[in-house]
Amino acid sequence: MFVLGNFIIAIAQIINAILTILTWIIVIRALISWVNPDPYNQIVQFLYRVTEPILMPIRRILPAMGGFDLSLIVALVGIMFIRSFLVQTLIEFGMRLK
Repeated sequence: MFVLGNFIIAIAQIINAILTILTWIIVIRALISWVNPDPYNQIVQFLYRVTEPILMPIRRILPAMGGFDLSLIVALVGIMFIRSFLVQTLIEFGMRLK
């Protein structure tokens, strides 16, 4: 059973790394939005392509706040919840299987 435990722990660590990278991408997008970036820049396009599938459903749910984009904050809180709940649960479950 220790092999399954190690596999589950490895999956949890990969999910944690992906969520960490996604957190940084969202933060960078928020910082770039303050300076009115060139929409044809490849880095800006990459940031929008990666974050828009996450932020658009949140924007549909949130009411309009007059120019403030709270979807970034909601997405970051959601990522923190997933890291605290899902990743920790998988790690603890994997440790019990060892």
